Amino acid sequence: MTRVRFFYCLITVLMIGLMANCQKQPEEPVDLDAIRERGELIAITSYSPLSYFVYRGQVMGYEYELLQLFGEYLDMPVRIVLADDLGQMMDMLEKGDGDLIAYGLTVTTARRERLAFSSPLNMTRQVLVQRKPENWRQMMLHQIEQDLIRNPLELSGKTIHVRRGSAYVERLNNLSEEIGAEISIIEADPGVITEELIVQVAERKIDFTVSDENIERIKAAFYQDLDVSTAVSLPQQTAWAVRPSSPDLLGAINDWLDETRTQTDYYVIYNKYYENRRAFRTRYGSDYFPLTGGNISPYDSLFREGASKIDWDWRLLAALAYRESQFDPHARSWAGAQGLMQLMPVTAREYGASDPFDPEQNIIAGVRFLRWLENYWKEDIQDENERIKFVLASYNVGQGHVQDARRLASAHGVDPNIWDGHVEQYMLKKSNPEYYNREEVRFGYASGMEPVTYVRSVFNLYEHYRMFFE
Repeated sequence: MTRVRFFYCLITVLMIGLMANCQKQPEEPVDLDAIRERGELIAITSYSPLSYFVYRGQVMGYEYELLQLFGEYLDMPVRIVLADDLGQMMDMLEKGDGDLIAYGLTVTTARRERLAFSSPLNMTRQVLVQRKPENWRQMMLHQIEQDLIRNPLELSGKTIHVRRGSAYVERLNNLSEEIGAEISIIEADPGVITEELIVQVAERKIDFTVSDENIERIKAAFYQDLDVSTAVSLPQQTAWAVRPSSPDLLGAINDWLDETRTQTDYYVIYNKYYENRRAFRTRYGSDYFPLTGGNISPYDSLFREGASKIDWDWRLLAALAYRESQFDPHARSWAGAQGLMQLMPVTAREYGASDPFDPEQNIIAGVRFLRWLENYWKEDIQDENERIKFVLASYNVGQGHVQDARRLASAHGVDPNIWDGHVEQYMLKKSNPEYYNREEVRFGYASGMEPVTYVRSVFNLYEHYRMFFE
């Protein structure tokens, strides 16, 4: 029996050890110090016509602008990654695909089990989105009221479509329990946002959805046939969120919020997106809004055609043009550059633009100049993606200054064929007499910060365009 008992104990110990090894080991916590060492903050958000979007080529949104302020506070660039729905946001955060969720998350008990919430950004209520009667403009107010749901008991047996993973699901389930009657709750497909469900209500494809009151107050300027006055919840806080293992990042967010709430910019941003009804109505009905129009600019077809001639993604060419002129075909710079692509008059004529203020001529000439720069760098910079950065820098400051920076890089043992962290560092030094007076430099002084910022900003804008436009 002793030997049997010994082997039984041995097998038990081995099984326990095996099970322990099979368990997922906890990931090393990623907090503020690790984020600083990485060099960028990664924010998870979702497309929303108030939180994060592109309009007429410009990246905008309440969360987007606050993230820029928070990035300045940390002295760190912010990279945005998109999630299809709120459940995916939380999954991405837990997997380490981002450092924080920058979205107006409703603070709930269930979510506190997985997330650490910041100080609240706003207060709101959940409201029912329903259609007014078809002829409501010819009806008296009390007649309209009779046709609308005002008492939650009237939701008994009704079907309500809501965004997948949203707090609306939890609230409607609780409401169903409270009224003692079934409410049929249908979660939308992944990637379908609340704004699309609101459109479906307006177009009579579905009868009801639920949204946040502060969002619906501004949208009522566009959807006048919808009613959003029936609350289905008590006031709730909305906030950003981090992993519970990131207390330093959470502390930094709260410190920043405390500081920025004392400044005008914080309230200007809120009013810009949640109070300015006229601006919202203009954006939302525009051809240059992703949800309703899907175009970046009036010149998208020209960008597509031009980009095909140099094997570029058309959205990159559009980003360059926006960076140059904000899509103003009559733009003039202090240095004399003209038109959408901001060509100097001599360059415009050389590459075929007799009228630099004609959008088509200007884009064609700009593309021809970019093709010349591509050929100029083709032999030295073999990697196509890397070469585009040298082309962009040359477009901004001239290829002679870029060659100076390459020679400085070589003289200091740095790879002259890589832009990021290599040649760009010596481009920055071209404003320092200690460097622009060296024998390697043939074109003298240059404000190196400008081309370095230019390359970064064009690529940053391009990444935003890639998220929103095919």
